[in-house]
Amino acid sequence: MSELDTQIPSAFDPFADANAEDSSAGTKEYVHVRIQQRNGRKSLTTVQGLKKEFSYNKILKDLKKEFCCNGTVVQDPELGQVIQLQGDQRKNVSTFLVTAGIVKKESIKIHGF
Repeated sequence: MSELDTQIPSAFDPFADANAEDSSAGTKEYVHVRIQQRNGRKSLTTVQGLKKEFSYNKILKDLKKEFCCNGTVVQDPELGQVIQLQGDQRKNVSTFLVTAGIVKKESIKIHGF
């Protein structure tokens, strides 16, 4: 009986290698800059996808000072930390993140109308 036990493979997953390759191959982390419509002409700009190593509060402080707008950092259960700014600041935020050296231009996605 002990010979049969040693010949049976235990917990073999034939797709383990394929899943590991798919998760690392071609994955690119993007920073998403979106606009959300509030009431009337009011809108919010949201920034998500920044690396965890950055201090979101310091980035927010610099963004608020640079663009003369208010903002906050919101904790979302699915998306993690998200920076919210008043107004349509999509182009301003993207140029600021590139010039500050936080992200590269290729890794920024700007969404909205």
